[in-house]
Amino acid sequence: MPRTILVTCATGNVGPHAVAELQKAGATVRALVLKDDPNAGRLPAGTEIHHGDLGDPDSLDAALDGVDGVFWMWPFFALDVTTAPAVLRKIEARASRIAVVSSVGVHIGLEPVDNNCHAYLESLVEKTSLDWTFLRTTGFHANALGFAGQIRDGGVVHFPYGAATRTSVHEGDLAAVGAAALTQDGHAGQKYLVSGPEELSQEGQVRVIGEVIGRDLGWQDVEHDAARQAMVDAGWPPSYADGALDYFATLTKEPEVGSTVVADVTGRPARTFRQWVQERADAFS
Repeated sequence: MPRTILVTCATGNVGPHAVAELQKAGATVRALVLKDDPNAGRLPAGTEIHHGDLGDPDSLDAALDGVDGVFWMWPFFALDVTTAPAVLRKIEARASRIAVVSSVGVHIGLEPVDNNCHAYLESLVEKTSLDWTFLRTTGFHANALGFAGQIRDGGVVHFPYGAATRTSVHEGDLAAVGAAALTQDGHAGQKYLVSGPEELSQEGQVRVIGEVIGRDLGWQDVEHDAARQAMVDAGWPPSYADGALDYFATLTKEPEVGSTVVADVTGRPARTFRQWVQERADAFS
């Protein structure tokens, strides 16, 4: 049955993929976009654009009118979660399904509810009548775009914990799992760990980028406290910076957890980091 799905944070790294995957599934897709969003052009043709702000719940009424489900992402770095309960009440009043982009930190018990991040959103959703699916993702392949400027400018990436080994996921694969949860039956109540198919260190990611673009690239570890200060100076809440760096430190000793959820849900293999770099090579050149 065709469905109408709203995608929040629709113009970021995941949103356009979510729109595309939902469209492929036959859904009518609405995108919640801030007014004058410079990235609105990322959205696929046929997307219904609705202007609204998660920080202003009443601005969502038109976007939510008549929807069957919501692909829910929260812009934690740009907006605190003060309005999340009111937003969720509006979603519950109109929709029947929700797919929540969450975090591996919740999956492994690292992230507490009281840090007002993904675990908090999950706790709110579990109390609703919605058919929910949690997408507890590992790192995004797109996080490597944070290395792009240093790669273009000098070829040596300065960042903490190069040996931290992750199971990062392609944003399109995460989106495909979420689209399935919103347009197919059998996914309600699932807490999916969504990962890529391989273990690869951060330094290894840079090596792969170099191989794809044909350059010798280097890595230089940044000391923990200096990295924390740089992250806070760049706008990270201190608790988020501490959590991220402590997590990276653990991943130098034991690789990030992984799963076969992408293949299990979509019927096709999860894409490797190398495949993602081949798609985005222009960003590093």
